[in-house]
Amino acid sequence: MLSKVLIANRGEIALRVLRACKELDIKTVAVHSKVDADLKHVRLADESVCIGPNPSSESYLNIPAIISAMEVTGAVAVHPGYGFLAENANFAEQVERSGFIVIGPTPAVIRLMGDKVSAIAAMKAAGVPTVPGSDGTLSEDPAEIIAVARDVGYPVIIKAAAGGGGRGMRVVHAEPHLLAAVALTRSEAQAAFGDSRVYLEKFLETPRHVEIQVLADGQGNAIHLGDRDCSLQRRHQKVLEEAPAPGIPEAARRQVLEACVKACIDIGYRGAGTFEFLYENGAYYFIEMNTRIQVEHPVTEMITGVDLVREQLLIASGQPLGLRQEQVEFRGHAFECRINAEDPTSFLPSPGTVTAYHPPGGNGVRVDSHLYGGYRVPPNYDSLIAKIITHGRDRDSALARMRNALDELVVEGIRTNTDLHRELVRDGDFRRGGVSIHYLEKKLGL
Repeated sequence: MLSKVLIANRGEIALRVLRACKELDIKTVAVHSKVDADLKHVRLADESVCIGPNPSSESYLNIPAIISAMEVTGAVAVHPGYGFLAENANFAEQVERSGFIVIGPTPAVIRLMGDKVSAIAAMKAAGVPTVPGSDGTLSEDPAEIIAVARDVGYPVIIKAAAGGGGRGMRVVHAEPHLLAAVALTRSEAQAAFGDSRVYLEKFLETPRHVEIQVLADGQGNAIHLGDRDCSLQRRHQKVLEEAPAPGIPEAARRQVLEACVKACIDIGYRGAGTFEFLYENGAYYFIEMNTRIQVEHPVTEMITGVDLVREQLLIASGQPLGLRQEQVEFRGHAFECRINAEDPTSFLPSPGTVTAYHPPGGNGVRVDSHLYGGYRVPPNYDSLIAKIITHGRDRDSALARMRNALDELVVEGIRTNTDLHRELVRDGDFRRGGVSIHYLEKKLGL
């Protein structure tokens, strides 16, 4: 077992990792920026190290500072959580070269799946369904670009090969706009990612966002833990998730679940990971793989009883996967609402001091949050302050518990998006299940 783990993150995910470590009797090191000295996990960790000023570029993205903190504290492994350095192959490589363990995939696999073009090629080879497209990066020849788009059929979407998080993409509805869109996306990709390569895919007009959770040990063993629906999004950012994805035929679901497990074995995947798909008219289309723990992982934990972070720690310690597919049981339904410190109308961040905080409770309710009364939400980082998760024997009961939980939640002193969630869980179309990724933006008039 790992003796000491450094947690290279902040907020609720850092606290989540710390709790899993404590259950396994693993010592913990919390690293933090100056403004984060009062975070809950920093107070609870066995040791803490300030790694820099408030800007993330000088602290949570400061690779030499994090590795130095591992050296001075005697940590043997690092858990990157999500965001920041979690999918940074260079970080993983430098950690391993320094003699430490990364709790996650190998640098080579992070690099393979972080490049959208190579990821799609790997998935095609493994039999995972992909979106019809350019089958690689677009050439510089305008005639070839036009021919590819005609073959795929409009509308199409131009994407940056090194993109992610909804950045570096542009939809084209007609041929006269194609070449200008490609040139503009290339320019933006170079500026944002230092990589001007782009590729083209068929643009699906009313898809859902469905993702599949996997665990693999890098030793030839892999399992899936079902799917999640993450279709309620605003500007490509997820707002509310549920598991399992409602209204999907079991035969189609089973086929893609099995393909994802095979893909994990084929690429030598290690740790927890998520395959993301667009789902439309009974078909799945792979879009990317997240080589880390997801914000929405609790809904999977609630319906399977599997502690994903615990499994990450065990796999990183060199243990083979302790679960077989037939041991994974799916029970009931779960929802997660992301509570952000933001203005509910403009969605601008709302930093400040939390003057009162009362989390909800009751049967089937879980709260993942680093909040406490008197905590000051800084303006420097992501606005996520809490995740409300509910579980029930079926979708309706889980949703009823979520309505109650949101009504009980009290956060004062700052503005939050709680009222938006209260409206969403009472929305008739959402309650029926299966809304598309465009539903929320249309509802908000964006």
